[in-house]
Formats: sequence, structure tokens, C-alpha cells
Amino acid sequence: MGTEQKRAVLAVVISGVILFGWQYFFAPKTENLPMNKESITTQIEEKKESNIAVDKPIEVNSDISADSAPIEAQLVIVENAMINFSLSNNLTITDIVSKQASKNFSELFPTKNNNKILFDFDGKFKSLNFDLERVSNSEVKLTNNQHGISGRLILDEENRLVVNLKSSKKFKYRFDFVETKEEHEGGKYKQYMLSSDGLDTIHVGDDDKGDKELRWFGLDFSYHIFAIVFNKKPYVYEAKEDGRFVLKDLKTVDSLDYHYVFGKKEYNFLVAQGDNLEESVEFGIWSILAVPILRGLQFFFSIIGNYGVAIILLTIIIRTLTFPLQYKSFKSMKKMQEIQPELSKIREKHKENPQKMQTETMALFKKAGTNPLSGCLPMVLQMPIFFAFYRVLYSSVELVDAPFIFWIHDLSEKDPFYVLPVLMAVAMFFHQRLTPTTTMDPTQKKIMMFMPLIFAVFMKDFPSGLTLYIVVSTFVAMLQQIFVYRRT
Repeated sequence: MGTEQKRAVLAVVISGVILFGWQYFFAPKTENLPMNKESITTQIEEKKESNIAVDKPIEVNSDISADSAPIEAQLVIVENAMINFSLSNNLTITDIVSKQASKNFSELFPTKNNNKILFDFDGKFKSLNFDLERVSNSEVKLTNNQHGISGRLILDEENRLVVNLKSSKKFKYRFDFVETKEEHEGGKYKQYMLSSDGLDTIHVGDDDKGDKELRWFGLDFSYHIFAIVFNKKPYVYEAKEDGRFVLKDLKTVDSLDYHYVFGKKEYNFLVAQGDNLEESVEFGIWSILAVPILRGLQFFFSIIGNYGVAIILLTIIIRTLTFPLQYKSFKSMKKMQEIQPELSKIREKHKENPQKMQTETMALFKKAGTNPLSGCLPMVLQMPIFFAFYRVLYSSVELVDAPFIFWIHDLSEKDPFYVLPVLMAVAMFFHQRLTPTTTMDPTQKKIMMFMPLIFAVFMKDFPSGLTLYIVVSTFVAMLQQIFVYRRT
């Protein structure tokens, strides 16, 4: 096997083991999202019948904060045609129903009083009751005469619930959260998110603490996010094994402004919300490629209405754009095959003198106008695109429940009948047969023959959309290779 092929195979195998091995052995599978819009609309319509319900008891769990005693709470609903926020009069959110989301807040985060804001006026943090006065369906006035606090809840045009509070007295405050540890298939953990200069995530149930200048804080689960957005200020935080999370502003203030965002993690929706909330779609280091890939898929989907076809078209475009590199690679491999007899003679002649063998080998490469690395480079350049495609399919809610054809009803899930992994193995096998080899060693040939099978096993439980990309990419590469060989 030639130097360039060894390096290419090694790069692919190592990359595959890291990506596929970790996911296969350590991560469960992705949960399907129910997309029942009618039930969501019905719940919003039912909520509209309510105004301010007085003296309606709400269970308050005081476990998270021993210094916060249970209180008798009222319920207020702030709503518009798209979203409905239900809050107790101590500013604890009890439920959110949104047409943009696939699940309600209470379904995703069912722990009672899992979000609370506590105030400290006298050296002790505690919940406060506010008197409620409705201004409109989307605005409620808040007052607490005991501590001289006044404020408003306003549902703005972007469906964000804005909280404005002012006090005649200085105070400290903190947010208390408590959630149960949970994970779904595909490595989807319930987690806390902190956005500063970048995004940090803490799985519910993990121990962690620190301080950051936060832009926003969020609860993330099952392709949905509940976020509290600040004006980028310093906070200290502490996460505990029992699922508790405390977020505290160390400064003493006389006013407080923040807003809530809730919804399904659709990329365009999050961008529209501002404050870098799109970071919650975790593309990681591949975001520079993943975002254009997602945009490309969205573009083709807007025209065709099928994400599977969108993947095919985008793959063809990517292969076309990278064809100049592939062209050089194919020509180099062809030349390497042609000079193989001379390489064998040099190895035999100087097998006792490795330095001489290396010198004459390089001279032969120069004479033939080929580079042993040129065949490997295009494959290395393809790997980031492959990983970025994987992150798009793994992290983007747009492809959840997106059907392709016949048996494939969800491109974010594995192929239930393994048709695409088998097609991938067949395509890779024929592509391998088409590719010139610079070795006659039978052992190495057998190893190469098993590579398609190894990759098929790796890919069998991965998103069918990703496998579709590899199948199409391999077939297009074969056509390009045939075209180059006929011209050289």
C-alpha cells in the first residue's frame, strides 16, 4: 500500500473510531418529537378562557431553598395568539404553551416550582408575593408594597416574556432551579446552559460551580429550550448532584430586568430571538461549516419540501465544489499506479539501505510529477464536511420527524431496515475497486476489502440522513473518478 493510501486509511479509521465508537458505545438513541400542533392550539385556546385566577393554590416545593417557606400563590396568564405563559404571583413559571414548540414547558420540566426567583432585603433570601393588575392580555402590573417593588410582565412582539422590576430599597436576588436527571436516545441529556463568551453545558445531576458574565441561562431538553436572558452581567452559579442549580448576582441592585424565551430549538427562531440563543444548537467546533450546511438544507427544503432530496442536492453541490481537489487526487493516484513497477525495483534494490531507497523514491516521484500526499489531502478535507453534516443531523430539530421516502420516516433516526448502510457498503466497495492501488500485498488488499463492511457496521445506528449523504457522496465520487480516468 502506498504512503498516501496508508495515511488516508489511517485518518479515516481514527476519525471513524472517535466519532462512531463513542456514539455507538456510550450514547443512547434520539427521541422522536411529537408534532401535534392541534393539541397545542387547543391548550392555548383553553388557557384563553382564564384571566387572573385568585386564591388558586399552587404547590410550592421548598426543598431547593430551606430559607424559602411555602406560600399561597395566585395564578396569572400572559398570552397572545402564539404563546401562553402561566405564572404564580411569586414569579414562578408553572407552564408555557407555544404553537412554535412541540411540547409544553410542564411536559419537559415537570418538577414543581423548578424555577424561582428569591429576594434578599434583610439578609435572608425568600420568595415574594406580588399583587397583580391586568393591563391587557399581554401585560400585567406587579406591586409589592412591603418592599416598595413595582414592575410589569410584558409579552413582546417576539413572544418573549419581559420582566421589569424597580424597588425603593436595595436588594440582592438569585434564581433557584431544580430538575431531575434525565436522558433520551441519541445522547440527549437534560442540561443547564450558560452563555458567556461561548456556551457551557452542565448535565442535570452533575456537580459544578463557578462565576461568569452571562448573556443568558437556559434549561435544555428534547430539542427545546427555556432561557432567561440578562443584560450580560456577572453571576456565580452552583450545580449539585440532586439536580439543584443556583444562580446569584453578587451585586446589590434597586432594579431588575430580564426576559424569558421558550420554544423548540429551530435555528431561525433562535436567531430571531437574539442574544446568541442559536448557540444552544450545539454545532461545536464545526459551526463554521454546519451553519452553511443547515442553511443550504433549509433553502432546498423551502423549494422541494423534502429534506432527503435536499441532502442529495446539497451533497452533489459540495462534491462539485471540491472536484478540482479530487481531480488532482485522482490524477496523482493514476500516476502512482503507473510508477509502481519502478517503485518495487527501487525497494528491492536498496532494501538494505533505507536512506538510499528514500532518496531514489523521492527522485522518482519528482520525475513522474506526483506527490504521495496529494491523494490523501482531498480525503482529509472531506472529513470536516462529514463531521459538520453529522452535527447538523444530530443537533438540528429541523430534521427531526423529517421523512424521505417509503420506509424512512425520520432522517434524524437510523434506517430501520438498514437499506442505506448496505447501499453505502456496496458503493464504497465498487469505489474501492475503481480506485488504483499501488500495492500487490494480499494481506493489505484483504484489509481494504473489509473497510466498507466496517463502515457499514459503524453507521447502522446513525441518522439515516447522514448515511444518505455518504451514499450519494460516494456515488458522485465514482462518476467523477470515471470522468477523470477517461481524460487521462
